[in-house]
Amino acid sequence: MNPTWREGAPPPLPGPQGLREWQRVLRRAVPAILVLLLGVVLILPLRGVERLLHGRRRPWTGPHVQIVCRLVLACLGIGWRREGVPLRGPGAVVANHSSWLDILVLNAALPVFFVSKAEVASWPGINILTRVTDTHFVTRDPKLARAQAAEFAARLRAGHRLLFFPEGTSTDGRRVLPFKPTLFQGFLDADLPGGLAIQPVSALYVAPPGEDARFYGWWADMSLGPHLLTVLAAKRHGTVTVRLHPPIPVAGHDRKSLSALCHKAIMLDFPADDTSKHRLPVNPIS
Repeated sequence: MNPTWREGAPPPLPGPQGLREWQRVLRRAVPAILVLLLGVVLILPLRGVERLLHGRRRPWTGPHVQIVCRLVLACLGIGWRREGVPLRGPGAVVANHSSWLDILVLNAALPVFFVSKAEVASWPGINILTRVTDTHFVTRDPKLARAQAAEFAARLRAGHRLLFFPEGTSTDGRRVLPFKPTLFQGFLDADLPGGLAIQPVSALYVAPPGEDARFYGWWADMSLGPHLLTVLAAKRHGTVTVRLHPPIPVAGHDRKSLSALCHKAIMLDFPADDTSKHRLPVNPIS
């Protein structure tokens, strides 16, 4: 998260309180960890065979990661659903960014490969998820820009669905920050496949009953450990809807117009009069 968004005071992170809540943490965390470990063990030989038969394409490991993330969400007790039709043909995905849960939620909804800053590769716990899901790491260094653009184009030509967070940081899940147009420049390279399109995606979190509406948001200086334990200790969990908006063709646009159109599509799911309030929304799944 660079730079970090800090507007408003984050809700408290009490963590597990008492034996019952610690039992709840273990009941959710142990199966989730076992599923992740099994997923890692299975994906390594799978990716080896896949590389021999399909080269850079990922026809098997993408769906494999998707299944693993769905199982982890089930272990955590977080309900989710997908609305809309996934992009067909070459392209990428952009989404709003609210939480570390986005890695699980967006991978559960559709096979994608995240684009992230290089520093994330060293974050404990998160680095395992990013490596297993074949995250595309980028370094903010002009000297490496040409090589990174070439790698980006090669992955798109191989059919990878790369996913960006154009806000550049995470929020409380109740709003969408302005998108950074510079992140869209990579879609305009002449070496990219023809017919390229970008699909805007909204991740809409609904807090557990009685909790702060920002419950799943992870932003500002919130520590990962306390936030993770607070989520695991919740008596009941809320839900998340992943809404896939119509793809936007890249042809005929520059980086600013692409950024504006994607931002506008996702903003439709975040009413302006709700950005400064913490009321509990109606559960869209129930």
